[in-house]
Amino acid sequence: MEILIPLAPFIMVIAIVVVSKIYKNKEQTEIHKTLRMAIEKGQNLSKEDFDILRNNVKVKTPMNDIRNGLITMFVGIGIGVFGYFLSFKESDALYPLIGIGAIPGFIGLALLLIGLMGLAQKTKD
Repeated sequence: MEILIPLAPFIMVIAIVVVSKIYKNKEQTEIHKTLRMAIEKGQNLSKEDFDILRNNVKVKTPMNDIRNGLITMFVGIGIGVFGYFLSFKESDALYPLIGIGAIPGFIGLALLLIGLMGLAQKTKD
């Protein structure tokens, strides 16, 4: 039983992935069932109906990259601020947590720059 404690984070990640896949599969099954019933009843399916189905797939836009970049940057900043406040109690905690926070911070900065370049390219076209 004690072995489950260190394994709990890994089991939780696996459980989250499996549950999300099951939910997504159930949602797709319901959409297909609805379409099948509409076709069996002889209803004409318009282009808008198929567009609704296509909207289940998210379209990547530069604004998504900008939003994700800002979120990731502020996660890194939050880890650094946490390290700052933790350093009042444990002085050795500041620099390691700033270093750990720099990883998502720079990833967020890269996403932000990619989004801004994509936005500039989109307005240029």
